[in-house]
Amino acid sequence: MITRRRFLGTAACTMAAARLYAQGQSKVRVALSIPREASGPHMPIDFVGLSYEVQQLADPSFFSAQNSGLIREFKALSSTGVLRLGGNTSEFAYWKPKPDSPEPAHPQVREVVGEPKAQYYAVTPEAVRNLAEFLQAAGWTCVYGIGMGTNTPARAAEEAVFAAGTLGDRLQYFQIGNEADLFDRHLRDPKTWSARTYLQEWLALARAIAAGVPAAKFGMPDVASKASWLTEIADEWPSVQNPPHVTTLSHHYYFGGPATNPDVNIPNLLKPATMQKVENTATIASAAAGKMGARVRMTEGNTCYRGGKPGVSDVFAAALWSADYSLLLASNNYSGVNLHGGTGKSVANSVGGSLPGDALLEAKGETAEQIATHPHPFYTPIGTFGSDYVLEPVAYGLKFAGSFSGGTLLKTEMKTDFSTKLQDTGVNATAYAAKLPGRHTSVIILNKDAAADLEVELDFGRDASGVVQTETLHAPALDSREAHITTSTKSKALKQGKCSVIVPRATGVRLTLA
Repeated sequence: MITRRRFLGTAACTMAAARLYAQGQSKVRVALSIPREASGPHMPIDFVGLSYEVQQLADPSFFSAQNSGLIREFKALSSTGVLRLGGNTSEFAYWKPKPDSPEPAHPQVREVVGEPKAQYYAVTPEAVRNLAEFLQAAGWTCVYGIGMGTNTPARAAEEAVFAAGTLGDRLQYFQIGNEADLFDRHLRDPKTWSARTYLQEWLALARAIAAGVPAAKFGMPDVASKASWLTEIADEWPSVQNPPHVTTLSHHYYFGGPATNPDVNIPNLLKPATMQKVENTATIASAAAGKMGARVRMTEGNTCYRGGKPGVSDVFAAALWSADYSLLLASNNYSGVNLHGGTGKSVANSVGGSLPGDALLEAKGETAEQIATHPHPFYTPIGTFGSDYVLEPVAYGLKFAGSFSGGTLLKTEMKTDFSTKLQDTGVNATAYAAKLPGRHTSVIILNKDAAADLEVELDFGRDASGVVQTETLHAPALDSREAHITTSTKSKALKQGKCSVIVPRATGVRLTLA
């Protein structure tokens, strides 16, 4: 019987040989000067986050204090994370305040590929109470999603009053609606639906909630991909009378998809052009947030939409991607990142009932037993295997980036930033630096290159002194179904303010000056 644990144990045996191979490659040398003072954006202590479907609340035992395995993995990922509840299923959830409360009448919706079927899910007081206990046990807070597509202001307000009273200070803000920019596909008239009509509907729901919860905070618009909506809403915002308290502009991001798309592959996921597109969206989003006096959060995203792609989403390449993606957003003043996941059932229901990645594996001839060793969905940060929960590679990348949480990013005074200087050598690598809460300087170098090793000389300034501690994000290869973060038992002393480090191909290294 092939189990998840046995699979990883077998794969780990190849690590030593892979490292020897990496050490045999030619090295590219580059020098980076690290500024002494932090002048970049602050990375909040709760930057790290996960996103789950609202349908997960249909099982009150999932997010509960009794689910110790899931709590363990949440705490392993971050001691101060943010759980976002939303997703496509949030538009088909309804508040059921009492056991005998009838299911409300629902509007007609269109059935389209990639969107949920019209199956409705009840959210109950028991689920919300259990959620509060789960968050308390994990040390996390929550972005609580309330549906918009099939909801009414009265029902939204009733749910919000109970959620606010139950979650207390574990509630960060309410998110109304999920991917409203796609409502014209199945929930609204495509002839009339726009950012402006969305805003009017959103205001009706938000004001009903604020009437019941005067201190309510909100995030919006949680678009799937239309960053232009953020700009349009920011431009409209000054004309809104007595606006609700919006603290966060939010959007989603998936590199590509679905799994059947041949362009969704490791080289494309990791190439610099992919991150340049991320940078372009971040620039638009940050500018819009600045107009509204808010910050931006990426509240749902991952490698490949509609459940991920085996061999891309569930391998080490996803760890390097998530680390780089998260730090790039942090450097653009984002308040956090929520990678989407959950159980295979909830995500499959959110995209029409099945995961395209399963069809790919079946077409390759994999048995049901072999398919079961993959996490479902394939991109989930925390895989569910029976009663066991496992941090997946993409989560290790997020955790690695999250080591900067609470710090302030260091910006280079040169015309080119750290990453540009590295890539000018011809190596696909990026780097970020931060001043941590304890005033220690920390540098993360991500070598995403499949062939070239890096030798990096870090210059902290001639008068700098101290020892450098090292952590490594690694796996045998980019397509390995595992990831590890290893702390070195040895430290290096600076020599005239400098130190050198080898960053092997397909590896991340974090160096902290203590």
